[in-house]
Amino acid sequence: MIQLPDTSAGFAGATWETLASFYREMDAAPLDAATLEAWLARWSRLDELVTEAASLAMIAYTSDTASAAKKAAHLRFSTEVLPQLEAAEVALAKRFVAVGTDRPELQTTLKRFRCAIAIFREANVPLVSEAEGLAAQYQQITGSMTADWGGERVPLPRLSPFLKSHDRAVRESAWRAANLPYLSARDALSALFDRMVQLRQTMARNADFADYRDYVFAAKCRFDYTPEDCTQLQGAIEQKVVPAMLRALEHRRQRLGLAQLRPWDLAVDPWRATSPVPYHDVAELQETAARIFSAVSPDLGGQFRTMMAEGLLDLESRPGKAPGGYCDTLHARGRPFVFMNAAGVAEDVTTLLHEAGHCFHAFASHARPLIWQRHPGAESAELASMSMELLASPHLARPTGYYSDADALSTRLEHLNDTLISLAHIASVDAFQNWIYTDPAGGDGAARDQAWLALRERFEPGVDWSGLTEERTARWYRQLHIFLYPFYYIEYAIAQIGALQVWRNARRDPAGAVAAYRRFLALGATQPLPELYREAGVEMSFDAGLIGDLVAMVEEEMAELRGLLHKVD
Repeated sequence: MIQLPDTSAGFAGATWETLASFYREMDAAPLDAATLEAWLARWSRLDELVTEAASLAMIAYTSDTASAAKKAAHLRFSTEVLPQLEAAEVALAKRFVAVGTDRPELQTTLKRFRCAIAIFREANVPLVSEAEGLAAQYQQITGSMTADWGGERVPLPRLSPFLKSHDRAVRESAWRAANLPYLSARDALSALFDRMVQLRQTMARNADFADYRDYVFAAKCRFDYTPEDCTQLQGAIEQKVVPAMLRALEHRRQRLGLAQLRPWDLAVDPWRATSPVPYHDVAELQETAARIFSAVSPDLGGQFRTMMAEGLLDLESRPGKAPGGYCDTLHARGRPFVFMNAAGVAEDVTTLLHEAGHCFHAFASHARPLIWQRHPGAESAELASMSMELLASPHLARPTGYYSDADALSTRLEHLNDTLISLAHIASVDAFQNWIYTDPAGGDGAARDQAWLALRERFEPGVDWSGLTEERTARWYRQLHIFLYPFYYIEYAIAQIGALQVWRNARRDPAGAVAAYRRFLALGATQPLPELYREAGVEMSFDAGLIGDLVAMVEEEMAELRGLLHKVD
C-alpha cells in the first residue's frame, strides 16, 4: 500500500491528483467483515491528514486574507481538493455500508454515510467548488474592511471599546464607522449572494429536493428534528424570549436615562461608570482563561495550557485578518485551534470561553479511534461551547478571573441580557434563511432586504432604528454564517436551551453538572443527538413551556444581580 505521510505537512502542497491515488487504493482494497477494522483505520487516518492540511490552509488564509499565496493554497483545498474528496468519500462509504457492522458506537456514522450516499450527485461537485470560491471572496471583502478612526485606518473589531463609551456621541460615531464599510460593499455582497443562492438551489434540484432548505436538512444529517420544529422554536422564542428581552431593554433604558434606546446604546455597561478592561494584552487574556478553566476542572485548565504552549491560539485583531471567531479541529494531531479578533472588551472573554468549549470537545472526543466518531453535529458542538460560557461565569472575579467583584456582577448581568437578545437574533436569522430558500423571491436582493427588515421588526422590538434603514439592513450582510455556512444558526438556539439547563443543574450541583458535561464531551458523535443531550443531563427541546421556565430562571438571576449591583452602586 502507498505509505501515508507521518503528519499533515506531507499533504500541505497536495493537489487532488496527488491525493486521488490514496483514495483509489482504498476503493480497490479487499473488504469484508474480517478486514473492515484495518480498512476503516487507514481510511480514518487518511481523512485526518487531508482534512488537517485543508484546515491549516484555511487558518493561514483567514489569518492573513491579503496574502495571495495563502489565498491560493486555501482555494486549492476548498475549491479543488475538498469537492473531489466528497465523491471519493461517498464511494468508500458505499463499501462500508455494504459490509456493515453491528458495533453500537458506529451506528450514527453508518446513518450519516447512508444519507451522504443518498444525496450525492456528481453534477454538484463543480457547484460546490464555485460556492467555495465565492465564500473566499466574501472573506477577502470583509477581511479587508477598515474604518477611519482617530486619523488612522483600523480593523473593525478595534472599534468595539468605543461602542462601550459612556459618551453617547463617541459610541454613535464608532457604531456608524463600523457599519459604513458594509454599506459601501452592499452591492458587491448582494451580487455575490445572488450567485450563492442560485448555486445552492441548483444543488438541491440536482439531488431531487424541492429546495435548498430541504436539501440542507439531509446534508446536515438533521435526523432528530424538522423544519417544522424550527418554525415552532421561532414561535416559542417570540412568545417567551422577546417579552423578557423587552423587559431587559427597558431596565437598560431607564438605567442610562434615555428617552429611547438607539442601536449604539446596546453595548455600553449601564452599571459601571467606565467599562471594565478585562485584560491588557493577549498573554493576560490567555493566562486568566487558563485559571478559570482550571477552576471549572483542573483537566480542562491543563488542556488549555497545552494549546497555549503549542501556539494553537490566534486571538488578536490585526489588518487583513478575517472577521469573527472559530475553533477548528486538527484531527491528525488531536488538537483544536482557536481564531478570534480580540479588541480588549468583555465580549472577547465570552468568545474565548465559548471557543474553548469546542476545544474541550475536541480533546475529549479524540480518544475515539475513528474520525467520524469524534466530530459531532453543530447542535452538540454548540452545546459544548455555550455551556462553558455559563459554567465559567462563577469564576469571572479576581483572583481567578478578569474582574473586580462589581465588574464581574455587571459582566454576568450583561451576558444574560445578551443571551436573550441572541436567542431573538438567532430566530430571525433562521427564519430569514428559511424564507430565502423556500420563497421564489429569495434570489432577489431587494426582496431579501425587505424580508430581513420585516423579521427584525418581529424579533427585534424595543430599539429605535428611525433613519437607519440601510444600517439595519446591513446587519445580515455581516452575518457570515448566511454566506459561508447556510442554515448553520438554529443550532445556536437549540444548544442555548440545552446550555441553560446545564447551568440550571450547575446552580444546584456544580461538580455533578461538570461531570455530566464532560461525559457528554467524551461521546463525540457516537450517539443520536437526543442521547447526547441526555448524557449532559439536559433535554433537547423546542417546547415553549420549557423555554419559558428557563427564561424565568434567567430573569430571576438578572434581578438578583441588579440587586447586588444597587448595593455597590
